[in-house]
Amino acid sequence: MHREPAHPDNPSGAQRSLLDILRFGFLMLDEADRVVLWSPTLDEILGRSQQRTLGTRLAELLVTEDDGTPPLTHRRVLADGGWRGMLRMRHADGSGVLMECRAYPLGEDDEGPLILANLLEVGEMLDVEQDLAALEGLFTASPLGIAIFDTELRYVRANDALRRLQDVGDRELRGRTVLDVLPDPTAQELYRVQREVLVTGQPVTNLVLSSPDGQGAQSLSLGQLLGRDGKPLGVSCTVMDISDRREALDKIERARQRLALLNDVGNAMSDLLDVRRIAEALAKQLVPRFGDYSSVQLLAPLATGGDPVPVGVLGEAELVQLSVAAKRHTEAIDRLLGVGRSESFPPTPLLAGALARGESDLTESQEALVEGLPEDSPMVESVVGLGIHSMLTLPLRARGTTLGVLLISRAGKRTSFDRDDLALATEVAARAAVSLDNARLYAREREGALMLQRSLLPQWLPELPGVSVSHRYVPSASGAEIGGDWFDVIPLAGGRIAFVIGDVTGHGLRAAATMGQLRTAVRTLATLDLAPSELLRRINDLGEDIAQHPDDPMMATCAYAVYDPASRICTIAKAGHLPPVLVGREDGDAWRARPLDLPAGMPLGVSGTSFEERRIELPEDTLLVLYTDGLIETRDEDLGVGLDRLCALLERVTGSDVPLGLVCDHLIGALRPHNQDHDSDDVALLIARLGGLPADRLATWTFPAERSMVREARGAVVATLREWGLDNLAEQAELLVSEVVTNAVRHARGPVEVRVVRGSSLLVEVTDPVADPPRERTATPEDEGGRGLSLVSRESRRWGTRRGPAGKTVWFELTTGP
Repeated sequence: MHREPAHPDNPSGAQRSLLDILRFGFLMLDEADRVVLWSPTLDEILGRSQQRTLGTRLAELLVTEDDGTPPLTHRRVLADGGWRGMLRMRHADGSGVLMECRAYPLGEDDEGPLILANLLEVGEMLDVEQDLAALEGLFTASPLGIAIFDTELRYVRANDALRRLQDVGDRELRGRTVLDVLPDPTAQELYRVQREVLVTGQPVTNLVLSSPDGQGAQSLSLGQLLGRDGKPLGVSCTVMDISDRREALDKIERARQRLALLNDVGNAMSDLLDVRRIAEALAKQLVPRFGDYSSVQLLAPLATGGDPVPVGVLGEAELVQLSVAAKRHTEAIDRLLGVGRSESFPPTPLLAGALARGESDLTESQEALVEGLPEDSPMVESVVGLGIHSMLTLPLRARGTTLGVLLISRAGKRTSFDRDDLALATEVAARAAVSLDNARLYAREREGALMLQRSLLPQWLPELPGVSVSHRYVPSASGAEIGGDWFDVIPLAGGRIAFVIGDVTGHGLRAAATMGQLRTAVRTLATLDLAPSELLRRINDLGEDIAQHPDDPMMATCAYAVYDPASRICTIAKAGHLPPVLVGREDGDAWRARPLDLPAGMPLGVSGTSFEERRIELPEDTLLVLYTDGLIETRDEDLGVGLDRLCALLERVTGSDVPLGLVCDHLIGALRPHNQDHDSDDVALLIARLGGLPADRLATWTFPAERSMVREARGAVVATLREWGLDNLAEQAELLVSEVVTNAVRHARGPVEVRVVRGSSLLVEVTDPVADPPRERTATPEDEGGRGLSLVSRESRRWGTRRGPAGKTVWFELTTGP
């Protein structure tokens, strides 16, 4: 016989039973109700030894009723032939112990008949009864499937709920294992887990397995069953049907994935404003997470920046494939998908119908996709060659405009699209269409804005003696928000040149329009030969007239410089603008770049502001560098850092033999990458190499303010013109010089300077110390004077006056051409 190993509570090693749990004893009573026999078990239950208890009356061992009569007596048992009931016996510590008693009369001894009373401790028995009742109720009433397995993992007991969940019908389970009952691979997995639980004692909870019918899912919990001796008795298993919960979780997860796809698609397109890049981002986001292949096709006119296609011809308009994506790319797949081909093609009947109706379509078979198409059609070749069996055709429509179609397809063993997929894809297409339409409108608006801005900037720069100029303008790349940066080069009287650079605060068409008005105002005032500080003051006074809206005042920075090649003097003033940079030779052949120290001045648009100017004489070949903040400004650095970087670069790339255009390109290429916000700000750059006039183009004389000097001045000018080969102008110049010099010496108290400059025209300037300029007037027959300026105005190409640091200059021009 098999015997269990010895255990401290079971030294013999015998198999433990219910008697090891329920404590049972007995006693005998004689006719006097004295205890004549006391079992050792009662010693444990009542804490009384047999030696102390024998001979004690039973009434002394009981907790009696109120009347003191014990329920069990020798007389009652004999009278009734037996007794059954509950006794509350007194423990040695004074407490009561409830015992179930069955008493029977026995044969007589020498003193009379005896009574045998069997006693069972009720407390432990009730616990066992309750446990058994609970276990029985659990097996019969619980909706959970419950099974008990022995140490050989054979079924010992299983309830009806488990039979239903595991679809075993009325088959006998006792003595069989799950390998005999359940199908593979479910049985193999469950059997493996059972053995681990039995061996290790580690419980397993929430083990999810597919139902035997494959239509649902079950959650299993397994635990080791132990006897009172701590040895394994087997394994318990509870099974719960979680098909509904899993289905709900699957729906939640699917919804989460759909929302994630929508979010990712939106994020991928959100900061793009180019239709081709948007199409590429859209196609890549959809593959492979949603489909195996995707294609974005736009109507040909819209793909090339044209106008929308009329509704009546949508089904006939040609398409252009802007992007395509595949779960994997091979040469054959790319050929079938048309990767790299951008030519337009007519839509298939399926695509034409989607374009014309504007409705999404779900095609669920390969046959339906190729129906009505010739066998040599590219569509048939692609569908068959790629194994496509399900496709979503989604029109891209936004703001009432049809832009094209989005195609998403699945192939091979992948599950076909369903109606939920169609709804999701329709939402994706709607969002993508808005992004594509925004990009299309942006492209048109930006093109128009840039066209406006370019039209407001100089279309060409004049070629002037003694000066060479180069420039660059780089528009911002962040949307249609063009800036208000501008530059200009303005020829002035006397061969002088004005250089202008400015930056209107803000972006967009309003800034561009303000820039155009400012440039026009500067060019207009420049013809008056105003000093730079005076010109900025007058521009500032025009602020309210230039402003685009009363609530949006004009605000701009500007630098204005006038250079005279004859004297190599540059006069500069600025209104809140960055300092110009001068680059010239120092210490021999070394080139040095330094910002010009000028009063900053307030920006244009601030009322009550005055401006200061500075006059400097510049060496030959000095570079004057004017720029806007987009060239040097960065998000995290002080402007001084960018300015130092500009100067250092200028010193490296500047030289007498280096073309100015190359210098401009070096600056733009090197400095723009430093600007983290370079895409959001435009750049204007103007570089001028300043030199002097050749000796054969300039002549200057100074005469005392005496009337006798008029003849000398006329002779000097005529002689010079004949040296230059301008004999045809000698007589005319002699007459006009006589009038202007006569007027100067009549009022002046100091020397009179006469200067002649030969350029595209002949310029004659007469400068005297008197600040007030002469005014042209109409002389009457009685007037002896007043006809000089009228004569100058009539005979010259143009004339004018300007104030200088110590007087005024009267000038006129004569045409040198035939």
